[in-house]
Amino acid sequence: MSGSVPFVDLRAQYLSIKADIDEAVLALLDSTQFVLGRDVVAFESLFAPYAQSTHVLGTSSGTSALHLAMLAAGIGPGDEVITTPHTFIASVSAIDYCGATPVFVDIDPVSFTIDPRAIEAAITERTKAIVPVHLYGQMADMDPIVEVADRRGIAVIEDAAQAHGAEYRGRRAGSIGLAGCFSFYPGKNLGAYGEGGAVTTSDDQVARTVRMLRDWGAEEKYHHVLKGFNYRLEGMQGAVLKVKMAHIEGWTEARRAAAARYDEWLAGSGVEVPRQLDDRRHVYHVYAIRTDDRAGLQAHLTEQGVGTGIHYPIPVHLQQAFAELGHGRGDFPHAEAAADEVLSLPMFPEITPEQQERVVTAVRAWCDAR
Repeated sequence: MSGSVPFVDLRAQYLSIKADIDEAVLALLDSTQFVLGRDVVAFESLFAPYAQSTHVLGTSSGTSALHLAMLAAGIGPGDEVITTPHTFIASVSAIDYCGATPVFVDIDPVSFTIDPRAIEAAITERTKAIVPVHLYGQMADMDPIVEVADRRGIAVIEDAAQAHGAEYRGRRAGSIGLAGCFSFYPGKNLGAYGEGGAVTTSDDQVARTVRMLRDWGAEEKYHHVLKGFNYRLEGMQGAVLKVKMAHIEGWTEARRAAAARYDEWLAGSGVEVPRQLDDRRHVYHVYAIRTDDRAGLQAHLTEQGVGTGIHYPIPVHLQQAFAELGHGRGDFPHAEAAADEVLSLPMFPEITPEQQERVVTAVRAWCDAR
């Protein structure tokens, strides 16, 4: 449709940095360092200070980053790991990969992140870690999470897949727990041109373990210390991400400016806009509004040429894949309500005020017609 607004526009971003990306990719092809290699090392060295961490280990995806961080924390069969059901399934699948059992805690309905007040009641003698998910670009309430974890002697592993550059009381996502786990899936705030992820940590032993586990458990070639995995970051993704590091702060501020326009223009419209909490820097991976008739609003926006997304329509505790955990509807009411009501509007750094005006006009027209 002419004049439509896409949910995300990866081509616009590529065109804005095309010359630098093309040069970096061609240099990578010429180097033939296609797996790990110098571009991955260069990217890791740039991302570490950005994430306020001593070490960054590039991985094949955000999911593999979670898996390796958990293994490095000693999580295994018989253990329990506390997390939230309002997340992408990878957060929970990585726990399952370790042979551990996911234990869910409901979300805070304002931030959409795990409710720290409910964590301690979920801890048992088998609890090995807490995995708070920094959702939609805003970090979880980390101080009380770390306090209970430290007091009970369990690890905190941050799922920061949607929180590149997000902050909590001046500290960056990925820097507070034992480890942080990032995804560089193309649509993320820092996106590769394919799959990619990273583990951040300031713990030397965790870094050493993850470095080996991502590359078949080898400390050096053909010297396999651990039973590892093929979870290496490709050289081309390192080359792309290295270029993008020069732009991430500008893109982040563009997202925040776009979110501020949405906040202002949707005020009083009848939909609930996301709330940035006072002690946090929201980086707006998505701009998630709430409405009691999501299907109706989404259908209207589609008719008007406005792209939307739903993150996430079925909480993990109600997914068939995890039916063995025995949960049913009503177990985590705030997560279930969010799953029923949240709708993400177009959000990307290059979105123009004119595009946003079209989105807001469509939302308000639907609200006014109700």
